[in-house]
Amino acid sequence: SITLDATPGEVFPWLAQMGTGRAGWYSYDLLDNLGRSSARRVHPEWQVRRAGDQLPAGPISFTASVVDPPRVLVLSYLSPRVAFTLAYSLRHTDQGARLVTRVRARLSIPLGSLVERYLLGPADGIMLRRQLLGLAGRVAGRSGNSGHGDDELS
Repeated sequence: SITLDATPGEVFPWLAQMGTGRAGWYSYDLLDNLGRSSARRVHPEWQVRRAGDQLPAGPISFTASVVDPPRVLVLSYLSPRVAFTLAYSLRHTDQGARLVTRVRARLSIPLGSLVERYLLGPADGIMLRRQLLGLAGRVAGRSGNSGHGDDELS
């Protein structure tokens, strides 16, 4: 979680536009956005607006399971072998908005619990922390992410 110097209503559009080939993930762009810089402004055309909307994530797509602006966004990917959810909750505080995140994964593959514990857990933690810092910088009007150029993602 992180406290952001903005209201939940100012933060939510940044979350609702995430995705590969769209705003990116505000994390390590080389790894999670095919080398493209994550967006540096809000794009209304990229907003997830309702449950069921699709959000591209490389070779897969997340489904927006819960869209409750400006408070909650839950993204999920479910297949016979993978269950993965990303949950974002925004709460108003005296300092701005508190963004609380949760990642859950379940792999129904051989050695799935070991992969979850020793690979996915630590890797998701590193990526998610960078995402929170990237969001903080963008919401505050700073770059917040290494990379050059603007946010044109054709």
